[in-house]
Amino acid sequence: MNNVDMLVTGVGGQGVILASDMIGEVALAAGCDVKKTDTLGMAQRGGSVISNVRIGRKVWSPLIRDGGVDILVAFEKLEAARWVDYLRPGAVAIVNNYALPPLSVNLGDERYPSDEEIAGILRQRADRIYFINGTESAKKLGNVRTLNMYMLGCASLLLAFDVQTWKDCMSRRIRANVLQMNTAAFDLGRKEGLDVDIR
Repeated sequence: MNNVDMLVTGVGGQGVILASDMIGEVALAAGCDVKKTDTLGMAQRGGSVISNVRIGRKVWSPLIRDGGVDILVAFEKLEAARWVDYLRPGAVAIVNNYALPPLSVNLGDERYPSDEEIAGILRQRADRIYFINGTESAKKLGNVRTLNMYMLGCASLLLAFDVQTWKDCMSRRIRANVLQMNTAAFDLGRKEGLDVDIR
């Protein structure tokens, strides 16, 4: 497998760390070298959460340099735009169509950008941008906390790992009483995620 650098981002409480851990575990199970690091900024209060995941035959550093991200997986729209400088030209962005305005917007000091503005920012680097309705799909499954597995289902379509490897890793990491719902979210992400709203 060729080296793949992924940036997984969102806000506290969305399950970003578990999702990026799962990507790393699947890659390890498939025989790849993996390096990963996380940055949490006031995550418990809805602050930014960023995971660098680097996959390849041999990976030396966990940090992705500016302009080096191949795949961006963003659980929140503004977080996608915030990290655009890390995307390489020709990158792919998977963006959950969900907005959690920061405090500066809630206080009226700033304005949350429109979808068109966010897409325009991402288009500076990304060739393919997928806006997906992950939060709504997770809610329809009965638990919005399955969003991270839905997003993984979408991202898995861009990675050369067997579906069963994903599910084996999920069964080891996710509690038995919620595994079926999370597996359903993963399957739904694979089914519908990259067919929605390409910009």
